[in-house]
Amino acid sequence: MRVIRNRPEWNHGARGFGRSVVAIGNFDGIHLGHRALLDRSRQLAGPSGAVAVVTFEPLPLAFFRPEQAPARLSTIYQKLSLLRAAGVDITWLMRFDRELAALSAREFVEQILVRKLNASAVVVGEDFRFGKGREGDVAMLRSSGGSMNFAVETVAAVRFDGERISSSGIRSKLAAGDFSSAADWLGRPFRMEGHVIRGAGLGRTLGYPTANLAVRAEPSPLGGVLAAYSRVEGGPWLPSVINLGRRPAVGGKEPLLEVHFFDFNQDLYGQRLEVQFVAKLRDELDFESLDDLVVQMKRDEQDARRCLARAEMPQDEPVG
Repeated sequence: MRVIRNRPEWNHGARGFGRSVVAIGNFDGIHLGHRALLDRSRQLAGPSGAVAVVTFEPLPLAFFRPEQAPARLSTIYQKLSLLRAAGVDITWLMRFDRELAALSAREFVEQILVRKLNASAVVVGEDFRFGKGREGDVAMLRSSGGSMNFAVETVAAVRFDGERISSSGIRSKLAAGDFSSAADWLGRPFRMEGHVIRGAGLGRTLGYPTANLAVRAEPSPLGGVLAAYSRVEGGPWLPSVINLGRRPAVGGKEPLLEVHFFDFNQDLYGQRLEVQFVAKLRDELDFESLDDLVVQMKRDEQDARRCLARAEMPQDEPVG
C-alpha cells in the first residue's frame, strides 16, 4: 500500500495506478461501517483496479474544537494496518489544517479527486459533507462527477441489532467498559498497542513492575484499572492488569498505559506490545499513602485474575 502524507507529496498523486476508486472519511477505528465503504470501493475497482482512501489527521473536529476532541479508536499505525488488510492500494493521510479547511468543495474535487487521484468513482457515506464550511454534500459531489467524469456512490449506514454503527457509539461503549459490544461494532476486539518506554521504576519498588506505553491515540476512549490480555508482538497472550491514565496517586502528568504481567518479569524496553481489554475494574483513584496504593493494587490483581480466569483467550491476530 502506498501512503501519501500531508501536502508536500501532492504532485505524486496516484501515478502508476491509473484511475482509482476513492473512499473518503475519517476512518477512526475502521469499524464495520467503514468496512462496508471499503468493500464497495473494492467491488467497483475490480481485481486489477486501485482503491484509494482519503482520510484526515487530526480529525476535523479536533482541529476546529480541540477542547471537544473525540477520543481516538486507533493510532495511525493501526489505521494503516487495517486499511492495508482491507485491500486498499493508496492511503492519503491528509493533514487537516487551516489551508485544507479553507478549500472550497469544488477545489477539493478538482485538486484532490480529479487531478491527484484521477478518480473513476467516489464512495462516501450518505451524510457526507466536505469543503469550506461543510458546503459540499452528496448532491454537489454527484453534479461534479457528471461534469468531471467520475461516478458517485453512497453506502448506507451499517446497523447492529437495529442501532447505527458509529465511531461515537463505539467510544461510548468503551468508556462504559462494554468491550463485547464494542467488538461487535468494530468487527474485532478493541486493542491498544505501542512500544515500551522507560518509566520511573516506581512499580518495581512496590512489587508491581510494569511495561509502560505512551498513549499515542489521545484522548483515550477509556481509562482506569482494567483486566486484559497482553503480549509482546508475535508472542503468546498473557494475563495482565492495566492502569490507563495519568496516575494521580504518584503525581503523574502525561497519560500512560502501564501493563503488569502476572508471573512474568522481563525487560521489555523498546518492544511492541498489544493489549486486549477484558473488563474494567475501577476508575483511577488518589491515595493518601503508597501503602494504601499497594493494598489496592493487590485487590486489583485478585479481581483481574478472577475476571481473566473466566475470559476467552484472544485469537492470534496481527496488530490492529
